[in-house]
Amino acid sequence: MTHSPKFWDNYEKAQNLSRKINDLKGIVNNFKHLEEKAENAALALEILESEDDAKLKEELEENLAGIKKLLDLVEEQAILGEKYDSHPAVAAIHPGAGGTESADWAKMLFRMYTRWMDKKNFKYKVVDYQVGEEAGIKNVTFTVRGKNAYGLLKVEKGIHRLVRISPFDASRRRHTSFALVDVIPLIEKDDADIKINKDDLRIETFRASGAGGQHVNVTDSAVRITHVPTNIVVQCQDERSQILNRQTALQILKSRLFEHEQKKKKEEIEKVRGEKKEIGWGNQIRSYVLQPYQMVKDHRTGVEVGDAESVLNGDIDVFIRGYLTKRIYEK
Repeated sequence: MTHSPKFWDNYEKAQNLSRKINDLKGIVNNFKHLEEKAENAALALEILESEDDAKLKEELEENLAGIKKLLDLVEEQAILGEKYDSHPAVAAIHPGAGGTESADWAKMLFRMYTRWMDKKNFKYKVVDYQVGEEAGIKNVTFTVRGKNAYGLLKVEKGIHRLVRISPFDASRRRHTSFALVDVIPLIEKDDADIKINKDDLRIETFRASGAGGQHVNVTDSAVRITHVPTNIVVQCQDERSQILNRQTALQILKSRLFEHEQKKKKEEIEKVRGEKKEIGWGNQIRSYVLQPYQMVKDHRTGVEVGDAESVLNGDIDVFIRGYLTKRIYEK
């Protein structure tokens, strides 16, 4: 099929299909490599039972470490099998109540995610960045592209709580801050049946400002789009061109509308079941305590890490894997 001359007529659809094919090939190859390493390890163990060979022991340890990495990867591929897990993601960080404290915490979270994305070799692009009044950020929106970007980042969706001695408090008191992380899949043209009526859109242009994108400038290139029926607002100011900003904003709007439809369906099901979930700043998914002791704890899984600094430098895979594994075993 991919060799057909007409395959690339619809470039975006062909690109999505090619990505899926490559993902499947990757899964098959991982199982083959795992089988080879397991056979080599078994052979090495058999030899070591009859003779002591320091070099072979070293090779065996390296091989076992490789097996563990492959097993983790295969497990991740098995866990991340939901429809949109392999898609790019749109992430946004919003500070909670607390003024400068929460704005600074939102900026710390953004730094944590950029460090994590760099380690994963993910590509990310800031779409909208609004600087806080005194420090930190009012909010930031960014797109993320990489293997299972949405499947991994969806774990981070929720309220994150920080406890620390405030650098903004002259009395050096302890403060608690909150920030909301929102993550949705980036919906491509052929991914979902979301139709946008142009008559439902209110499009405004304004002058880009702040320290967000690479090309923030003094022309009216930034774009804000409001979907009037749902009152969903998206804006983009990263590109120098108003046309490119509009295209990006429309793509993110489509993703937000998709999420809106999913929420409506979920609410209808919960209404029938009689289920209620309170949404509030007290429902944090994770706490980051820097004083009087250091600990980061995920309240959904109980996973704890004592080295808070490493977590804030992007070492969050232990929390992501912990949550995904918990979910798969609960099904």
